[in-house]
Amino acid sequence: MESSRDESQTEFIYCSGAATEVLKVGSCRLLSGQNMLFLIIPGNPGVVGFYKTFMQTLHSILGYPVWAVSHAGHCAPPDSMDMVEDASAAAKWDVFGLNGQIQHKLAFLQKHVPKDTSLVLLGHSIGCYMILEMMKRDPELKVLKAIMLFPTIERMSQTPQGKVMTPLLCQLRYLAYLPLFLLSLLPDNLTALLIRLIFSSIPSLDPCVVRPSVELLSGDCAVNSMYLGGQEMRKVLERDNTTIQKNLDRLIFYYGATDHWCPVSFFQEIRRDFPQGDFRLCGKGLRHAFVLDSGWEVAQMVAEWIRGSLRT
Repeated sequence: MESSRDESQTEFIYCSGAATEVLKVGSCRLLSGQNMLFLIIPGNPGVVGFYKTFMQTLHSILGYPVWAVSHAGHCAPPDSMDMVEDASAAAKWDVFGLNGQIQHKLAFLQKHVPKDTSLVLLGHSIGCYMILEMMKRDPELKVLKAIMLFPTIERMSQTPQGKVMTPLLCQLRYLAYLPLFLLSLLPDNLTALLIRLIFSSIPSLDPCVVRPSVELLSGDCAVNSMYLGGQEMRKVLERDNTTIQKNLDRLIFYYGATDHWCPVSFFQEIRRDFPQGDFRLCGKGLRHAFVLDSGWEVAQMVAEWIRGSLRT
C-alpha cells in the first residue's frame, strides 16, 4: 500500500480531445504491478475539487491512491490549454454529452491506468450511471468494488427534483447563458463572496468547495454542466437491471433518506428486485450533494464498508 500522506496534486490533460482535470491524492503515477486505485466518477457538475476532503480522508484511512477525473469540459483549464483540442471532433463525438462523458472515462482508464490495476470505482449521482455503463461496455475492467453514492440511475425526469429541473435544463437553459457569462466577468474574490453567501445556510460548509465553485462559474464549465444535465433528463430512463444483476456482488448502493433526485421508493424497489444485493439507506440525514459538508463522514463510511474486500 501507499504511505498515508494526503497531499493532493492536480493535473490538466486532454482526454477524448477535451480539457480534463485529474485530482490525485497519494501516488501520482501508477506503475504496472501497483495493485489498487480508488477512482471517483463525479456527479454533475463534474468538478473534482469538490471531492478533495472526501479523497484525503479515504486515503488517510486506507492508504491507497485516490484519484478523481473531472467530466470533459467541467474544469477551468490553465491559460495554455483550450477547452477542446479539436472543436469539430468534439462536436462529432458529442464529448460533453452523456455518452461522450462515459467514453471519456473509459478512454482515461485505457490511457492512464495500467490494465492490471484493481479498481474501486466511487460514483456520485450521475457518476453511478456512468459506472454501470462503463462496466457494461468494458467487462474486462478489473473492478473490485463499485460504490454508488446517492445514485441517479433511473427515471431522473420523474423524480421530484427532475420535474423541476427538466424544463430548465432541456428548454430554458439558454436563458441562463447570459447571467453565467456576466458572472464569469466578476473578480474571483467577489465570486467567492457570492458563493459563500449562497451557501450561508450550510453551517458546516467545507471550505474546500468554495474555490471549485468559483472555477465552475469562470468559463464554459457551467454551460457544459447544464448541457449534460439536459441529456441526463432525456436519457436516464429505465434502470439497467441486466448490468446490476451481472455485477451484483461488486456493487454497494447508498441512497439518501431525503434525496429528491432518487426518492426512497427507488431504494425500496431496487432492494425488492435484488434481495441479495447490498443496498443501504442513509440514517444520518446527509444531503445529495454530500461534498458540501459531509465529505469526511462519507469517506469514513465507505472505508468501513470495503475494508474487508481489499487485498493488502
